[in-house]
Amino acid sequence: MTEKKINQLSRMVDKIALHTSISVEDRVGLLELPYTSRFFEAGSYLLRDGDTPNHSGLLVSGLAYRHKIGVDGLRQIVAIHIPGEVYDLQQLHVATADSNVQTLTRCEVVTISHGALRRLAEERPSVAHAFFVTTIVELSMAREWMLNIGRRDARTRISHLLCEFAFRLDKHGLPPGQAYELPMTQEQLADALGLTAVHINRTLKILVNDGLIAHSKRGVTIPDWEALVTAAGFNSRYLHMSPPDAATGAAHLA
Repeated sequence: MTEKKINQLSRMVDKIALHTSISVEDRVGLLELPYTSRFFEAGSYLLRDGDTPNHSGLLVSGLAYRHKIGVDGLRQIVAIHIPGEVYDLQQLHVATADSNVQTLTRCEVVTISHGALRRLAEERPSVAHAFFVTTIVELSMAREWMLNIGRRDARTRISHLLCEFAFRLDKHGLPPGQAYELPMTQEQLADALGLTAVHINRTLKILVNDGLIAHSKRGVTIPDWEALVTAAGFNSRYLHMSPPDAATGAAHLA
């Protein structure tokens, strides 16, 4: 096993371990999975609604988003994927994809055949359990996004999204207080939050005026983590991770 292989697949193992216990034997089995690696430019489709893939994809670097298209052609972004996440684990159990996954930035993606994943899950029930827990956490996040769109006002929606993204990247191992990039346009934010781009622009200005975020050419920085958490009503319980290691953090929105 090469060092490169360990470095790539270890991101998946570390991500799973945030939600459930992984034994040394499980870790070895996951790291030894055969895979192929490929880079995708921003805007590339990793999965399309209606696809019947025979493999699952692990995001090694970069950011991606999941979305669905209505009959009127309008897009709804339903999830953001960060490095370490297997963005289509459900395809192990359902043959046909029901949504699209598209890259936000240039991404490195590792693909692992469903056959290899199923064999490992059959040999190691604890790994099958870890896959199940990972899928359950995705459902928990989807419920929170539904609440965000259905019952929170625009100011709270945007604040909550920024808090979630900063928290997830902190738990992914980036240093607390670091500026995080979320390279979404205002149109993409609007599609994720059920708002118009004009409303996004106006609400971001409100957050700046309230002192909750600072706007610069680089994007949006969160200078006071606790203040934004309060404004968002953010509780990380739905992410099913351990509490953050630090009380402060920052987020960057490009």
